[in-house]
Amino acid sequence: MALIEMTVPPLPHYITSGFSTLPKGGHHPSRNNIQVFDLLITTYGCFYIGEEDARFEVAPGQAVILRPDRYHFATQSCAELTGTYWMHFHVGGPWSMVDNAIAPIPLEDPSPVFVEPFAAQPFTIRIPQFTTLLQPEKTYDLFEQLHQLQPRAHVSSVRFAQQQLFHELLRQLAASTDSEHPSPATACAEKAASYLRQHYREAVSAKELGDHVNFHPVYIARCMQKEYGCSPTEYQLRLRIQQAKLLLLQTDLPVAHVGEQVGFEQPAYFATCFTRIEGISPRKYRQRFS
Repeated sequence: MALIEMTVPPLPHYITSGFSTLPKGGHHPSRNNIQVFDLLITTYGCFYIGEEDARFEVAPGQAVILRPDRYHFATQSCAELTGTYWMHFHVGGPWSMVDNAIAPIPLEDPSPVFVEPFAAQPFTIRIPQFTTLLQPEKTYDLFEQLHQLQPRAHVSSVRFAQQQLFHELLRQLAASTDSEHPSPATACAEKAASYLRQHYREAVSAKELGDHVNFHPVYIARCMQKEYGCSPTEYQLRLRIQQAKLLLLQTDLPVAHVGEQVGFEQPAYFATCFTRIEGISPRKYRQRFS
């Protein structure tokens, strides 16, 4: 399955949408490099379209997204009256095509698991180029809401509402692909990370983590190393340092008290760990932003 992988932010941007019917014998127009994505969803009938070497037969409850940089053409005429919702949208940021059967290739260098406080944290969303909708009626309803808003699209608040509906529609499309279900190794790493985030102040042993995740600690460590590039112990340590940075910026607590608040029993060990990870002492980190 081909997936359209987008880096966010910036968020994909809704342009316009509508509903069209194709008569028996009609077909989708041929177009080349239209510079926007074209989402088409069939409600009744069926239409047939190609995108260079790819061929799509879009039946009721199915959706296809035509790329902005390709030639599109009808592969055959409709055999019956066919109704389709259509939408044009713009991604704005980097995007790429990936194959769901293989590990996706990152668009850029992977974003670090831990970033500066208040910094934007880009992520990727993956939308199937061709899919059968899990909840077609809900998707149709989103299009209808967009259609009802169209006459007032010149109003800023209405345009904002359109973008919200559009992003919910993208979420519906993303949910229709198996890419929403992580591999066992990824699921293991995410479950362990979630537990560590909830208990980052506490001394979590490998056995305790293994009992919660229901996997052997060695397997958990291997999964987290692959997913996050560090062991569970290092992951928890970095969580503590991230929380300490927020407290250093947002409060006037003494440095030793900050370390205690995030789980360090010894102020000297807190300072050592902070300096190793950030390259600067906690006190100097606070002074930098004072």
